Amino acid sequence: MDMKIYIVEDDNHLLDALTKSLRNWSYGVSSPSTFENIIEDFLLIKPHLVILDIQLPKYDGFHWCREIRAISNVPIVFLSSRDHPMDMIMAMNIGADDYVQKPFNTDILLAKIQAILRRTYAYEEGIKDVIEWNEALIDMKRGVIRKGGKEVDLTKNEFFILTALVKANNEIISRHELMRMLWEDDQFINDNTLTANMARLRQKLSILGISEAIVTKKGLGYLATTL
Repeated sequence: MDMKIYIVEDDNHLLDALTKSLRNWSYGVSSPSTFENIIEDFLLIKPHLVILDIQLPKYDGFHWCREIRAISNVPIVFLSSRDHPMDMIMAMNIGADDYVQKPFNTDILLAKIQAILRRTYAYEEGIKDVIEWNEALIDMKRGVIRKGGKEVDLTKNEFFILTALVKANNEIISRHELMRMLWEDDQFINDNTLTANMARLRQKLSILGISEAIVTKKGLGYLATTL
């Protein structure tokens, strides 16, 4: 799933910095054309998450949070330089998912955003749409893996092998077990084909700098680790 984030912030320096950071993580980022057209832009963009400043021209972030909540359950994160506890209480009471006080560490904000997006969108009828692994995102619907603005397409076999290893949660999967899993999935893979697929998978992961996260355990099988 390609995640879109809508930032409503009147500090252009902060807006530019946040936009750059989020795009580095392959998020689509938009901001309102004017501060009078926030809802119109929201409906057009259909974002997966909204970042709202409290102090805005004309109407404050609380107003726009109420307006968004009237039409959508999209996650909302407030940013504010105000440190009064009532601001946080107000934000949560009107439907915010988190409240981050300025100045803030960008990495912490990104971690909060990723956590909210995982909780909100990672499951659909019990099936994950996106798996996070070594700071990369494995898109279960599109069969791609992306990290740091780079996206790599995987073949069906490569994708199956990677997701099987990652889902094993730091446990070794034997070559025989991988072949059996693929065979039952109608892939009809043999030992030589598995070796070739594993080599291609590692080559593609090297583009993202995470090829070493797939470890060969001699005589045992393969293991997906955390670098």
